[in-house]
Amino acid sequence: MIAYNDAALVGEAVRSALAQGDAVTEVIAVDDASTDRTGRVLDDLAREHRRLRVIHREDNSGGCGTPRNDGIRAATGRFVMFLDSDDVLPGGAVDALLDAALRHGTPVTAGLCVRRELPGPREVPWQPDLYREPALYEPVAGHPELVGDTLCVNKLYDRAFLLDHEVFFPDGRFTYEDFVFTSRVLAAAPRIAVVPDQVYIWHVRRSAAKQSISLDRKDVANWESRIEAHRTSVRILADAGHKGLAHAARTKFLDHDLRMYVRELHTRGVEHRREWWRLTRAYLAGFEESELLAARAPARWLARVLLASEAPVDSERITQLAARPGRLLPPYVRSGERPVWSPALPAAELDGLDTLPAGQLPVAIDAEPVLGTRSLLRLRLHELYGRVGAAGPVGIDVELCRRADGRRGPVHTAALTADPAGDGWTAETSLDLGALVTLGKRGSGTLDPWDLTARVHCEDGSVLHGALRATGPGLRRHALPSARHGLLLAQPYATTGGALALRMASGLRTAWKIAARKLRRVGTRGR
Repeated sequence: MIAYNDAALVGEAVRSALAQGDAVTEVIAVDDASTDRTGRVLDDLAREHRRLRVIHREDNSGGCGTPRNDGIRAATGRFVMFLDSDDVLPGGAVDALLDAALRHGTPVTAGLCVRRELPGPREVPWQPDLYREPALYEPVAGHPELVGDTLCVNKLYDRAFLLDHEVFFPDGRFTYEDFVFTSRVLAAAPRIAVVPDQVYIWHVRRSAAKQSISLDRKDVANWESRIEAHRTSVRILADAGHKGLAHAARTKFLDHDLRMYVRELHTRGVEHRREWWRLTRAYLAGFEESELLAARAPARWLARVLLASEAPVDSERITQLAARPGRLLPPYVRSGERPVWSPALPAAELDGLDTLPAGQLPVAIDAEPVLGTRSLLRLRLHELYGRVGAAGPVGIDVELCRRADGRRGPVHTAALTADPAGDGWTAETSLDLGALVTLGKRGSGTLDPWDLTARVHCEDGSVLHGALRATGPGLRRHALPSARHGLLLAQPYATTGGALALRMASGLRTAWKIAARKLRRVGTRGR
């Protein structure tokens, strides 16, 4: 376990490892020259628990790789795992991995990691498709899907395998060191066993004063570091003769990394966007056409826009397309028979759009919330190169889902009416806000977030899926009278990717709590 200036959380991490039972013969905590009480907290725990051994580095390494390497070399057990000081291991994690490793004789055994959003209870599984059922991968070169799991912490490693193949992390200040370490593991072509058990809980603290590396993306240097780590990973796989894995790693970069950063690009300054665009175009220029074609349509089209334009363009359109699910906004133009991004970028072809299955079309549905005595949504479905009209949209269902736990809210249904101009369809549906409060988390003093999605039913039997694009002047906080709840607090807003979401709460007491918290923040800023 590595730690740096994490005195408040390191104890919980250590105890979660010790609580795994007799399968854990030792917990090695590497303190990377912390300047707070982290080292003393660890020493106090070591006096209490004989299985805990603390290594104090004299100089801070500047990254996560060096202290992890220290731990690998210091370990005495047959197997090793990695743990960050702000995360925890769930009960039974080590037993689940160790049992599979011994049963299959695998030098690498992996399990499910869950991202837990704090302080709320929301949990999101990492790469869930890989961990739905037990599996044995041999040879790894035949399983390109493995490159998608770039984490090192949800796996058990035979220490002799790491040492024999000289599999270590990059030393020093190297961001995204997991990418390189995982590629070195795959390059050594081990047999890998997979268990569906939850073996790691990755804590995500978005409101923390100091963000983790994976969340701190405000500086363009973070993106530059990610590109470098990815480039290094691809080179490691290619040099080891795993061209298929290197190909899959580049496709994964388009489908995951590129879309994630494009979604946030509109929130950055002008100079950031220009430098980000330059760095990305330079990297994508080295991709093969087959690697672009292997990526999903929205990611592939984003790459083609970047390669076709020397300067940043169409900020809102690329943000909406990078969202999950992607939404392609107008204009919808063609160059000859080919659908293309815009008249200004005819080289950016939206290849495959004309043959994309209806359920995968990046349909754009505008949603304007109008909240009041009768709350409703005004909806507009856009045409999409003739594909939507050909399907014949007739009705739309809007479903709300509580973000914290995935709980479903009421479904609001409306008929669609074609615009006279023939370029879209409109609908209007009421919103049962009181039902959301009844289903939500009551009395917490916070606004409970709900996501909105839509299903469009068509005459040909197809169903189009999409999130709603937030539009209109109603994206603000509303206080609404309610016969049942006294007061409803509703805040429609646009997510980072531009989708419509809704925060809900009820009651005068909750309103006072929220107002008092806001006043305290204002007072703190004033001091």
